[in-house]
Amino acid sequence: MDWTTRLNKVMDYVEDSVHGEISEEEISKIAACPYSMFQSSFSQIVGIPFSEYVRRRRLTMAAYELLNTDRKLLDIAMDYGYQSDDAFRVAFKNLYGITPAEVRKSNPSLVFYCRLTFEINIRGIEKMNYSVVEREAFQVIGIRRITPYGGGTWAIVKSDGSNDRIRSLTGSFFDLGLCFGFDDEGNNDYMCAVECEDYDGDEYSVYQYPATTWLKFEASGKISDNTLGNVWSQINTEFLPSSRFHKGPLPTIEKYVSWNDAEDTCLVEIWIPQ
Repeated sequence: MDWTTRLNKVMDYVEDSVHGEISEEEISKIAACPYSMFQSSFSQIVGIPFSEYVRRRRLTMAAYELLNTDRKLLDIAMDYGYQSDDAFRVAFKNLYGITPAEVRKSNPSLVFYCRLTFEINIRGIEKMNYSVVEREAFQVIGIRRITPYGGGTWAIVKSDGSNDRIRSLTGSFFDLGLCFGFDDEGNNDYMCAVECEDYDGDEYSVYQYPATTWLKFEASGKISDNTLGNVWSQINTEFLPSSRFHKGPLPTIEKYVSWNDAEDTCLVEIWIPQ
């Protein structure tokens, strides 16, 4: 079963479970990968966290019932996973800008968030260059944080002096970005790092990669064109679904060979463990 088919089966599972609990274990079984890996891939492909997609689907179905049935608000709230009328009201207003009670009174137009369906999009003139690399075990050290938006850890190390301190220790600025995955709220567990084999201090987090096989891609172009994001999108929506390769359980790496905001250019290597 290919990755696209598995994604669609996860979407089927969400629809079947919209009134109950969404099991991380069950999603891992369907997707045939760790739940954290599925979350990461989903966010990169769709552009929103998986938890946000589930929330939108549940509230979309709840909105339909508000407009088309006379069920009590609390009954609808409980049916879609909210333990109180207040929790349902807050979530509904955050998404739609109007409360459930106001929907009942004014019968407004509401946004409908559709069920997602994934497919392989064949683009005959597009190509992706990649290489398969065998690497021995290696160690990285750096700053690991959980932040609510992409690039959050980079913003920290560039503003608090960490980048200069790591250069004093290792002779290099942070040039690696390790993505460990996303939580249910879409927060990114990310580490800005450098390779360093002989560190024994306690200021920096340490991560040891075992010997493994890697897929290596390059993202080269304008920063303003979202070059890095576009290559990630191609990897997740085109390359991986139509190849025998997959993402392994180890964190992926972005190696920043160059990133020049002034000249609007970047060269980033993407390393995906198998």
